[in-house]
Amino acid sequence: MIIKMFNGWYFFWVLLLAGLIVGLYFLLRNRSQMTQKIVLFSLLAFGFLLHFLKVYIPPYSVDEARMLRDAWFVNICGANIALFPFFFFSKNKRIWDYMFFIGVISGLIAIFYPQEPLAKTNQLGEMLDIIRFYYHHWMLLAVPLLSVLFGHHKLSYRRVFGAPTGLLLLMLFIMLNQIFQSEIGFIPLRDAGEFFDIGYKNTSYIWGPGENDAIGGFLALFCPKFFRTVPVGQYVGMEKYWPWFWLITPVYIIVPVLCFLIALIFDHRSFVTDVRRLVAYLKVRFAALKKAK
Repeated sequence: MIIKMFNGWYFFWVLLLAGLIVGLYFLLRNRSQMTQKIVLFSLLAFGFLLHFLKVYIPPYSVDEARMLRDAWFVNICGANIALFPFFFFSKNKRIWDYMFFIGVISGLIAIFYPQEPLAKTNQLGEMLDIIRFYYHHWMLLAVPLLSVLFGHHKLSYRRVFGAPTGLLLLMLFIMLNQIFQSEIGFIPLRDAGEFFDIGYKNTSYIWGPGENDAIGGFLALFCPKFFRTVPVGQYVGMEKYWPWFWLITPVYIIVPVLCFLIALIFDHRSFVTDVRRLVAYLKVRFAALKKAK
């Protein structure tokens, strides 16, 4: 099994994971809500357990240093794998919005652009980890999506700004997590003290967009110059992305747009109703202003 962009194995996984979602939907749609929730939570619980079980398979089982580093929740999807089983029992609409929007967006990105499997130099030797990768990202997509399709949660396009706020808080946690790991020796944030080295672990772009990275480069287009320039000290004026802060503007510009477009699929009637009300209100105001003149 060798995965490359748009080769046979690439489309095998895309179609398989899409088919699993469709199959689960038809299998569970006429079941009780309790049965649906038990099955969906079981998927999350297994994903949580699998995150730790991966230390028994290559590449983690043959690299103790990597095993210790990656057993932590060091990126967006990894942190969500830890949080989603607990979020699942929340009755807070914004938490469920976060699960849905970030789970769907991150899951789709990972499945259609599987950076981790593509980067593996020994895909045959690490096949089990590739399967784990696809399951974890499919789980983050499938569970919130099916929860909405089954009516466990109702989306609202009016709450789309909650998701980027939650994402930035998650990224802040990841940054503090990595700093703590570095301070106790698990990972270096910089190699040999290099000021401009973004570090060993940057899969969530906390330390900058990375080099030759399509997603990171796209995010960087929306970063103000202020947040990618050294403000003081011996390197003043040189380009360096402020850790975490450089992501604020890109996240608040890009993520709400994506969330809004996805929300319209499920909440288009509310949007149409609100637009009609706004148009009617503007007409009344315009008529009143015209009459006043």
